[in-house]
Amino acid sequence: MPQRRGGEALPGAESGESASILWRRLDRRGHEACRVERSDRGWRLAGSAVFQHESGPCLLDYSVLADEAWNTVSARVDGWVRDRTLRVEIDVDPSRRWSLNGVCQPELDGCVDVDLNFSPSTNLLPIRRLALEVGREVAIRAAWLRFPAFALEPLEQTYRRASASLYRYESAGGRFVADLEVNVAGFVTRYPGFCEVEAASD
Repeated sequence: MPQRRGGEALPGAESGESASILWRRLDRRGHEACRVERSDRGWRLAGSAVFQHESGPCLLDYSVLADEAWNTVSARVDGWVRDRTLRVEIDVDPSRRWSLNGVCQPELDGCVDVDLNFSPSTNLLPIRRLALEVGREVAIRAAWLRFPAFALEPLEQTYRRASASLYRYESAGGRFVADLEVNVAGFVTRYPGFCEVEAASD
């Protein structure tokens, strides 16, 4: 059954459609491009972020696989931060047990979504998965990949759909709050103080 947001079908929910976006960073110099599309396992979210970190450049390529219901199955991050080369591999088994570079992360048991700290892309995952009606609010627990440490830890989050194109996002028990503007694909188009859209396929 196609996923819907407030009665409006999401692009790609009924067929092999894809959607893409280009963001400009607001907190530092940088850009990021991302695409969501069908995969043989469900859905694939992939992109590249290029930005300034401290006094040097940073390049991070990422790919997230999700099943048909938008539950994260795996994630990969490759790239470099100044003179540091990195490769991060995250896997989730059918019992929702998480591993980071082959090491089990029991504190993340039961988490559904991966959240890449350096990117607005993964907000799309719970937005698509929850398919909230306007006015509804849901608390979730995400596996949060911190930048620049690239440690994986649990993060309590809340999404409230305030209107057709606006979500109230809270994390860390309300210590962080942001109103996220989104498009019909589920991509964030404006994240105050973090990023805003420069171009999108829809």
